[in-house]
Amino acid sequence: MMIIRKLFKFEGAHIVRNCTSQRCRENIHGHSYQVEVFITSDRLDNGYMVMDFCRLEQVKEFIESFDHSYALWNEEPEAFKTFIHTYNRRVVEIPVSPSAEGFALLFHYVIDRILQHTEKINGEGHIRLHSVRVHETATGYAEAFREDLDLVRFHLSDIHFSEGIRSEWKDATWWNRLLQ
Repeated sequence: MMIIRKLFKFEGAHIVRNCTSQRCRENIHGHSYQVEVFITSDRLDNGYMVMDFCRLEQVKEFIESFDHSYALWNEEPEAFKTFIHTYNRRVVEIPVSPSAEGFALLFHYVIDRILQHTEKINGEGHIRLHSVRVHETATGYAEAFREDLDLVRFHLSDIHFSEGIRSEWKDATWWNRLLQ
């Protein structure tokens, strides 16, 4: 099985509630994230590629939605949510705690959907997301695989991007198409 990897990066802020570290669970802080997306196929396309990296524009748009954004867990108290939305233009409200593990699951779930909706135009085979690896620091990462999607208890409709993010999308309709 041939695997290709595409690396994406973003700068993001969050609080990881209910974790062991007092600093992480009680303070807004940020990371320089690296997201590795691993893709497989049952055959190579007409250019002898699993998939041309240029076909990952929607994946890039999705991950860049988290850049210089606050990742807000939807289980935060309403007063905190109001504060974050009042003082931040770029907010992604998500149905998982924004830990590296939460991001890996969320990104796998969404990127898998994006790939399922990507039109085959160059003889691509059965393109499949193998895994998503989210580096929160230089020394630690979480990686989600297809079987980890059994841990997912949410839907695409549970993910909300602020107007500040949506207004910067090159194609303002991609998310709505994915939701259908």
